Amino acid sequence: MSSKIVFITGATSGIGAACAHTFASHGYNLILNARKAVALEELRLHLQTKYNIAVHTLCFDVRNRKAAKEAISSLPSEFASIDILINNAGLALGIDKEYEGNEEDYDTMIDTNITALLMLTRMIVPQMVQRGRGHIINIGSVAGDAAYPGGSVYCATKAAVKILSDGLRIDLVDTPLRVTNIKPGLVETNFSITRFGGDTTRASKVYEGIQPLRGEDIADVVYYAASAPAHVQIAEVLVLATNQANGSIIHRQ
Repeated sequence: MSSKIVFITGATSGIGAACAHTFASHGYNLILNARKAVALEELRLHLQTKYNIAVHTLCFDVRNRKAAKEAISSLPSEFASIDILINNAGLALGIDKEYEGNEEDYDTMIDTNITALLMLTRMIVPQMVQRGRGHIINIGSVAGDAAYPGGSVYCATKAAVKILSDGLRIDLVDTPLRVTNIKPGLVETNFSITRFGGDTTRASKVYEGIQPLRGEDIADVVYYAASAPAHVQIAEVLVLATNQANGSIIHRQ
């Protein structure tokens, strides 16, 4: 394969799926990760047929370090040289006060949003350094800029994504590799449905009275960063809906 290879975590919905479609439409071959095998296979077939690209799927929970290592080590030779790593998998759970929240939810957010991102970076970036090329794109959040009511743990995890991105950029400054942190604001995906435990009515209220971003809007920014000339490093991008000022100030019609 002559095309570049993009590895996307959390690829079957939301921003991850939008990134898969966007990069596929530009001829990139893909490695797609998610927890649901059926959804992964459906996405693989769809992308291969529509865009005439090669797609390899890795079905594992990013929180499972052993499974992640086994999956990455099992990559066929034609997919082993990853050019772009998009650390997209992430979630928020609940809106409880910090001292009243569910401890398991805390573990899940920290393990998914921080530890998994760090471990996948550790597994993949050394090979990028060895080859002298690569780009790490982390999907952070406006929530990482400041805490908001009911979101302190989630906000803390996304603040960690910023610091990990900044630190990695420092560590790679003497290499050709690039590091980008994309920080979306209000994006209408299954994010709020997950946060509210499947309550679609409650989740829909998050987007009432405002035109939110779409996963495709964020994918466009991700692709822009990835396709910039080699001497250009888009370090950080904050992307908000027009009527959103920051993580907590939103004007609704």
